[in-house]
Amino acid sequence: MTTIVHAAGAAELLAAIPVLTGFTPRDSVVLLPFRGPRTAGALRFDLPAGTTGTTSPRPTAAEFAATAIGLACRVPDTDALAIAVYADGSAAVSGALPAAALVDELIGRAQACELRVVEALFVGGGSWADYRDPESAPHPLTELPPPPSVPGFAGPAPDQFSGTELPSPGLFAAESVGRALLTVERVLGPAVPGRTRPPATERADPRAHETALLLDDLPSFLEEALDAPEALSPFATAALVWVLNRPALRDVALVQWASSIDRGDRALAAQLCHGTRAAVVPSDIGGILIGDGPRPDSDRLGVALTLVRRTVALAPRETRGGPLAAAAWLSWACGRSTHAARYLDQAQAVDPKLTFAELLRAVVDAGMLPRWSFRAAA
Repeated sequence: MTTIVHAAGAAELLAAIPVLTGFTPRDSVVLLPFRGPRTAGALRFDLPAGTTGTTSPRPTAAEFAATAIGLACRVPDTDALAIAVYADGSAAVSGALPAAALVDELIGRAQACELRVVEALFVGGGSWADYRDPESAPHPLTELPPPPSVPGFAGPAPDQFSGTELPSPGLFAAESVGRALLTVERVLGPAVPGRTRPPATERADPRAHETALLLDDLPSFLEEALDAPEALSPFATAALVWVLNRPALRDVALVQWASSIDRGDRALAAQLCHGTRAAVVPSDIGGILIGDGPRPDSDRLGVALTLVRRTVALAPRETRGGPLAAAAWLSWACGRSTHAARYLDQAQAVDPKLTFAELLRAVVDAGMLPRWSFRAAA
């Protein structure tokens, strides 16, 4: 949450929300934490079912408010917040705004936490309205002012799910990686449990042995992969598929991509000692996987996510579980829990017993964010 914009009133605030979030929220509750007179960033939540006439509420409005306001309170120096409800299937009607009970709970919880509520707004049906002035006529969205200008920002995505679509590298590229993976598996073993090991041949492809040698220095291989994530060779991509389907090696990759090659070296050393008397995982290494530690470099995480998304798109379907789980973790580490949930859905469809995906699913479903999300970048 580093983008800072200024808004003079409710209309200006609504115009700024897509800039702060990077997308136009759909069926969402957005909280804007304030520090004094300005807001920096936004927290988005799925609009709870049942608040606009859909299915029965789960969680309850009170439970939702407790979780949402609790997260807002963790943003450093927050002393106020704004609330915006986006309900695509509903429209503002004077005197009866949708999700009013939910907003009442949010306001009450915020006040109990000594947070001043500067705005409480509804958006839906092509108009917007003020929850604290429900009798006034709704305002057309077409009358909102233009969004604030932010250098380097090309414009908001259509919704919070945008950007989860996998790239389309082409059938030839995917077949090349598939063939490379078969030869790598002859040397290293199956990429995933239950996958049949290809039969040995009289003359193994020398590129498979070269790839195996690359993995002898795993941190260097992982770091070099970040240098040109969209230009990795078929054999290097196959090696990455193999690595991300090995839990111990996948953890090394995620730790390193969220920190540095030095910590990758230490993470690998800790994994190699696993099960021995010398097995001690340093707290600053193990903490990274649960989102604890210094805030990672967002550009580095973004490059790693690009690399892993391309790897998923090129991998044979039955080997995509590990890479998809890695994409989910990287998305979560970036603060994009909605994207993480999408990748977890796909990972668990490939491998319903994937333990890492199950653990991360529990974290995402509980609305937990990495602790570094609430810390300033170094």
